[in-house]
Amino acid sequence: MASKGNAALEAMIEEATVDAYSDDEQLTGLFAMIEEHLTVPFTTTVLGVEVTVRKIDLTADTIVALCTRGRHRQKIDLLDLPLPTLAPDGTAWIDAYRHWAGR
Repeated sequence: MASKGNAALEAMIEEATVDAYSDDEQLTGLFAMIEEHLTVPFTTTVLGVEVTVRKIDLTADTIVALCTRGRHRQKIDLLDLPLPTLAPDGTAWIDAYRHWAGR
């Protein structure tokens, strides 16, 4: 079953990176798919505190979640973001990104 899951993730990665030649272009392709398919906002728990993921953003070398709690804002690397039990639509693209990144 795990290999079938990996095959599905690899197919998603291929879809996102079909015209990408460098790691930067592949990252941009994966970001575009996450941005298009992930339903935001959603809530999750980070270090025991409930936060709201308002947006996904691309930095120079990673994809981050822009999280808020009240007036506080924090960028959290999407590779490190815990996903809620009831994950929002589009989280399969986060799984594909994590697989691509070797996580």
